[in-house]
Amino acid sequence: MTLAAAPGPAPGGTRRSRRGVPFWLFAAHLWTVFGLALSNVLLGLSVLALPFSWIGRGGGAREAVRESIRLGRRGGPLLGALAVYAALLLVSIAASLDPGHSARALSELFNLAVVPLALLLVRGARGARRVVDGLVVVAGLSALFGLGQFLVGYGDLSHRIRASFSHYMTFSGVLLVADCLLLAQLACGRATGLRGSAWGWAGRWGALLAINAALVGSYTRSAWVGLAVALVLLILVRAPKWLLALPVAALLFALLAPAPVLDRALSIADLNDPSNRDRLAMVRSGAAMIADRPLVGVGPEMVDVLYPRYRVESAVRDEVPHLHDSFLQIAAERGLPALAAFLAILGISLAGAWRRLRREGGCDGPRADLHLGALLAVVAFSVAGLFEHNWGDTEVQRLALFALALPFVAGNGEGRDGAP
Repeated sequence: MTLAAAPGPAPGGTRRSRRGVPFWLFAAHLWTVFGLALSNVLLGLSVLALPFSWIGRGGGAREAVRESIRLGRRGGPLLGALAVYAALLLVSIAASLDPGHSARALSELFNLAVVPLALLLVRGARGARRVVDGLVVVAGLSALFGLGQFLVGYGDLSHRIRASFSHYMTFSGVLLVADCLLLAQLACGRATGLRGSAWGWAGRWGALLAINAALVGSYTRSAWVGLAVALVLLILVRAPKWLLALPVAALLFALLAPAPVLDRALSIADLNDPSNRDRLAMVRSGAAMIADRPLVGVGPEMVDVLYPRYRVESAVRDEVPHLHDSFLQIAAERGLPALAAFLAILGISLAGAWRRLRREGGCDGPRADLHLGALLAVVAFSVAGLFEHNWGDTEVQRLALFALALPFVAGNGEGRDGAP
C-alpha cells in the first residue's frame, strides 16, 4: 500500500491505496481459513470493497464495465463453467425432494465468489506469490500446532491431530493444497526469481517438513493418495529420471515408517477394512440415487437424509454425513449435468495451467512456480476428492477455488499488479 510521506498524497497515491485494500482483504480471507467466521467476514468485506477499487481508479461505472470485460478475457471459460455449475445448483434446489432443506446449500454461492474476486483483485505473479506465501506460512504454523497436539493425547485413529480446525479432514485438506503450492515453489522457484522473496528458502523447507509431518500424522489416507499422485506428476514435469527412484523410496518407507503409519497406508488397498467396505457401499447407494434422479439429483443437503432409504446391506454404518466422494456426492445431490459442470471447472483450470507452463518454457518459465503449483494442487485435490467429499468442506473449497483460478491470475496485469 503506497502512502505519501508529505501531508498531501502524491498523484495516484490514493488510487493505489484504494486498489490495495480489496486485495489484502481477499488475501486475508484465505489466510484465515483456520477461523472460518473471520474468513467469512473478510471475504464479505473484500466483496464490499471491490467497487471502491474502481472508484479509486477514477472510472466509477465506466471502470466497472472495463473490469467486467477484462474479467471475461482473463478467465472466460472458467467463469462460464462456474456460472453453469451455480445455475444447476439453483435448479437442483428448486427440484429437490425438500427445497426448504436444500436451500441451505445456497451458502456455496458465497464461496464461489472466490474465483471472480481472484481474477479481479490478484493481478500478476507478484500478487499471486504474496497470497501463496501467506498460505504457506499459515499452513506451516497450523502444522506445528497439529504436531504439538501429539503432546496432549492426540495421535491415534480415534483422536487425530487437527490443529484449530473442527475436523482432521479439513486440516489435512488445507495442508494438502498449501503443500502442493509450496512444492512447486521449491521445484521452480530459483528459476522464477524467488531467491530473495519474503522469508527465504530456509523457511520454505522448514514449512515443507512441518506440513508433511502433519499430513502423515493426520492418518488421512485420501490426502496421502492425493499427495502421492501430485509428487509423481511433479517428478514427470521436473525430472522424469527420478521415477526410477520410486521403488527405492517405497522400500525405504516400508522399512522406516512407524508401524501405525505403515498399517494405515497398507489399509488403503485392503477390501476387508471396514472403512473401505463402507465406502464401496456408499458408491452403490449413490449410484441408486443417481439412477432415480439423473438430471437434478435428490437435492443438495439431502443425501444424508435419504441415505437410510438407499443403504445397502453391506454398509457398515446406518447413517453417513455424505458419500465420501466429491464426484459421487455432486452427481447424487444435483444430477449428472452438475457433475459435468464440475468436471469442466477442473478440466479448464488444469488445461490452462498446463498450457501456460509449457508455453513459458516449463519449470524455467517466469511464472512456472504458480502454474505448476496450480496443476499439482488441483490434481491432488481432485484425487483426494475420490475418497473424501473435500469439495463440501468450506475451508478446503476456498483454497481449491483459488488454486483453480491461479493459472488465469498469474499472467494478469503484468506491470501493474493488483497487489500494492
